[in-house]
Order: sequence, then structure tokens, then C-alpha cells
Amino acid sequence: QQRQQPQQHPQRQEHQQRQKHQHQQQRQEHQQQQLQRRQRAELYDPSTGVWVLTGNMNTVRAVHTASTLFNGKVLVSGGIISSDDSNSSELYDPSTGVWTLTGNMINSRTYHRASVLNNGKVLVTGGISNSNLQFASAELYDPSTGVWTKTSNMSTARAVHTATILNNGKVLVAGGENAGGILNTAEVYDPSTGLWTKTGNMSTGRMTHTATVLTNGKVLIAGGDNSVVPFNTAEIYDPSTGLWTNTGNMSSVRTAHTATLLLNGKVLIAGGDNTVVPFNTAEIYDSSTGLWINANNMNVERVNHVASILTNGKVLVAGGSGYSGQLDSAELYA
Repeated sequence: QQRQQPQQHPQRQEHQQRQKHQHQQQRQEHQQQQLQRRQRAELYDPSTGVWVLTGNMNTVRAVHTASTLFNGKVLVSGGIISSDDSNSSELYDPSTGVWTLTGNMINSRTYHRASVLNNGKVLVTGGISNSNLQFASAELYDPSTGVWTKTSNMSTARAVHTATILNNGKVLVAGGENAGGILNTAEVYDPSTGLWTKTGNMSTGRMTHTATVLTNGKVLIAGGDNSVVPFNTAEIYDPSTGLWTNTGNMSSVRTAHTATLLLNGKVLIAGGDNTVVPFNTAEIYDSSTGLWINANNMNVERVNHVASILTNGKVLVAGGSGYSGQLDSAELYA
């Protein structure tokens, strides 16, 4: 004999359906709020220490690039939009607080790099495509026309690399990863010819490292990882010879940290992680000695944050992720 299932009371069914609908509505509202937060932009005023909201971007995006143009506007390009990589770009006008769409990149890309050249154009290099392949391609944005055009390809496809404007106006691209693994190769782009030339290899293949132009024109590469092991090593690139030399090791391994050139010519390294645990530690590199010294710790552990040197010489560190997830906090190094 089959046991009959007890029938639910109509009012109880209605209550459960109403609860389910409310939960769905709350989930949708939460998702919408999350999307709106990712569209938001805000401004920091060093004179007051206060953040204020400004106009929202037209598109929700993450892992994009942001470049300050010579006209004072900010170009944002690419990134992840609704789980897909994007080729869209938009401009922020500080005088109005408004974002406007501009020309699309030729390729959708994320984990790419953007460099403002001495001629005012923006060079975008590498990155990852929607099909999860790394690009060797590069393209140029012209602020006077709002149009992107192709330039010559790098010799090697790469993403999560560094791209650094040298004092001679050329661009040094170093490291990163592609389908073949972690890269120790480097190459230089000449804006006057639009061509790439290979230069000396780093001693270590690395990605999510930092690259900083020192006051002597050389480039300091620090930290990073090979997707498994994080590094505390650092090396120096000399543009006059195209060679790399090892310099002093940091006191801690770190990846996805920030590096900021201070007004005294030293380099502040802050935060990052060991691929597992985020750090609040900081250290300073002295190019005159090639040595690192520990600096005061940040108030909060953070990784994948940003750091900006202010006109008063202080360093603003903001956002990133910590033990508790994504951070909205900011702090100053003086």
C-alpha cells in the first residue's frame, strides 16, 4: 500500500511561494547593487582626506587599465564584463565628472597593459582573449581621433606582464605568462618606428611583479611569482646595455604588490601576498646601495590594491583584497 503524501495547506503554499519570490527579488537587488558598485568611480581630495563619488562608468568592468592622458582625461579600456573580455573603452572628464564612450579596441582583452607614450598616444600590449589565449598583438589609441589602430606585434604573446616607459620614450615589456609558461623574456617598443626589438632576458621568469623606473633611468623589477612559487628576488635593467643584473633581495616574498617611486628616489613596496596569505608589510629599496630596509606596516593586509604618489610626497594606498574579502579602505604613507 502506497502512503499518501500529506497535502500542504493552501495558505502555507502561498506563504512559501511569497517567501521564495522575496528571496529571488532580494538576490537580484543584491546583484544589481554589486554591479552598480563596480561601475562607480570616486575621487580623493588630499587636502581634506575625503572621498566623493563621481560619475559612474558606462560599463561594469574589472581587470581593465586606466591611463591619464595629456589633456587630463582618463582612458579606461578592456577588462572583464559579465564574465567576458571586452574591447570597449571610455573617457572620464575631471572637469565634468562624466564618462563618455570612445572607440573600441580592435581586440577584447584583459590582464593587458597600457602605457601613455611621449607623443600622447596610448600603447596597449598583450593580455588574454575570450578564448583564454594570450595576445602578442599591440594597438595604439589616438586621443585626437578616439580611434585605435594596430601596431606591430610583440615577438612573444604575454599577459600579466609589465610595460614601462623608459626615459628615452621607448617601452620595456618584461615577463608575464603565455601558453608556454612563465616568461623571463623582455622586449622594447620604439614609438618612432612602431617596431619591437628583443632585449636581454631576466634571470628569472616571473609574472604579477612590479617594474619601476629609477632616477638613474634603470628599471627595478621586484617580486612576482611563477604561478606556484612567489619570489623575493629583484633585478635591474640597464637600457644603455640591454642587460639585467641581480640586486638585493626583498626581506619577504611577495606578488601582486605595489611599487611607488618616492620623491627621494627610493622605491616603496607595499602589501601583496605569498599566493596564499595577504601582507600588510612594506619595505623600501635604495638604489644607491642596492639594499632593502623594512618600512612601517600598513594598517590592513591587502593584495591587488593600487598606490599613487601625491603631490605632497605622500603615498595613497587604496582597495585590494584582504582576509575579509574586498576592501574599501585607504591609507597614507608619509
